[in-house]
Amino acid sequence: MKSIRAQVLEAEQSAELGPGEDERFSGYGVMGLPFSSGHVLAMRRFPVTSVGPGYTSLWLRRPTGAWTIYADAPPELSCARYFGAALDEAVQCPVDVTWTGDAAFSVTVGGDVDLAWDLELTPTPVTRAMTAVMSALPAPLLESPPFLRVMGAAAGPALRAGRLGLTGTVPNRQGFRAKPRRMWFVSGSSASLDGEDFGSPQPLRIQTGLGDFWIPQRGIFLIGASSYDRFDPVRHLPASARRAA
Repeated sequence: MKSIRAQVLEAEQSAELGPGEDERFSGYGVMGLPFSSGHVLAMRRFPVTSVGPGYTSLWLRRPTGAWTIYADAPPELSCARYFGAALDEAVQCPVDVTWTGDAAFSVTVGGDVDLAWDLELTPTPVTRAMTAVMSALPAPLLESPPFLRVMGAAAGPALRAGRLGLTGTVPNRQGFRAKPRRMWFVSGSSASLDGEDFGSPQPLRIQTGLGDFWIPQRGIFLIGASSYDRFDPVRHLPASARRAA
């Protein structure tokens, strides 16, 4: 069987966008991982998108609840396009993903940010079963919000990850649809920011989210795609941003 690293790199090289009028992204990432310090990290690597060049992003929630998204593409062409209304900052800077083993990788944020994140992945009977089901689903079914709502409601308890939101509305008010195909758990992780260690992976006392997108209470790594309603600055920017524009 191919290693996790080989499967991810193959998915990156073969990533493509399916048909549709919405805004589409294909790639992989960590849905989110909470730490004992109260920090939360997430990452996205989308080699192809329908709104601009491919990019990599890292999401950081501080214990105060403030969110920052670092991305190597402009905010208007990356995750902040959808989550910006809930962010304290959206920063364009280098974000690098480096595979350090067959099931291990590191994410680093460059520029003036000294953030390093190491992760190890593992399959389990649950993730293997979920992957078998998700990889067999016809693409149109993963575009159906009613189906994704049922799937998310069932997957959260099965994965012991708290609430999972595979469809709903993001902070900038676009509808979203997450379409996972393959899955692994994060089995080990460490991270630091400016020399401050985040501690060990640990569920938050109160689960956090951005809009209807809930951050899982345990680390989940996915290969798949996502789509969002087409961006409309009149409808989807916060009122303060519309006035400023």
